[in-house]
Amino acid sequence: MPLLLFDLDNTLLPRDAAFRAWAKTFLAENDLPAEDLDWLVLLDGSGYVPRSTVLGATKRRYGFDRSVESMLEHYRVFINSHIRCPDSHISALREARGAGWTIGIVSNGGTLAQSEKIRFTGLAPLVDGWVISEEARCLKPDPLIFEIAARRCGFRPVGDWAAQTWMVGDYGPADIAGAEATGLRSAWLHHGRPWAERAYRPTISAPSLPDAVRLILAAAELPLRGRAFASAAGRTRPTLGRLAVPASRLAPAGVRAAAGAPSAVPGVAALPSPAPARWAGPATAAG
Repeated sequence: MPLLLFDLDNTLLPRDAAFRAWAKTFLAENDLPAEDLDWLVLLDGSGYVPRSTVLGATKRRYGFDRSVESMLEHYRVFINSHIRCPDSHISALREARGAGWTIGIVSNGGTLAQSEKIRFTGLAPLVDGWVISEEARCLKPDPLIFEIAARRCGFRPVGDWAAQTWMVGDYGPADIAGAEATGLRSAWLHHGRPWAERAYRPTISAPSLPDAVRLILAAAELPLRGRAFASAAGRTRPTLGRLAVPASRLAPAGVRAAAGAPSAVPGVAALPSPAPARWAGPATAAG
């Protein structure tokens, strides 16, 4: 049985959309200018800027007479009570499970906040295990966190376990670099962005999580000549073929037009993929 690992924020859950909703509510509740929304979103950095930095800067900007800790608690309660897992993502997870995949979550972040998201959004019963960087004491892209995730999902990270595993995420330096360092195949959710890293590339790229899952399930049907790997149940199963990253998946439409002909990862065969989504500007969702 192969293993499918997912990032949490802006992959399984639309975290940036939830932050934007919190920011709007925060400004309205405190009678602050609505046009400051873009400032808060910029400072947030899609969740990669520490909350203490974001809320500390907010406290100074507006001269609040309250602690950063109390602001953090307000933020955490709002985010976790308003974030939802899209129905299309739940369907994709069920489709992968129905196809025989083991499913796990690998998230950088605080244990309490991320665990609450997993439980409150109904993800807990849909996956076989998860790992969060704070409690694991290691962060993506460290290969150790992916090995911990495999163990929690019932895999022993020995032998050719990496050949049976995919990582799906939206953030190259953590999700895709981590998969590369661990020897996993990877699917990058581009959310309308061009691929910017030079040292590594995802195995495939897709505009959304359901698209990524469909590509991965299709890839599982592509045999690699003369090789096979053992499933968790001891059966022999074809290995996943090595895949190209179509240019249509690494850049939005406007960037593709400037880039010219599609490029492929050297020495690999192209993967048939759905028609690319039309790009209408940067997405607001991207942990």
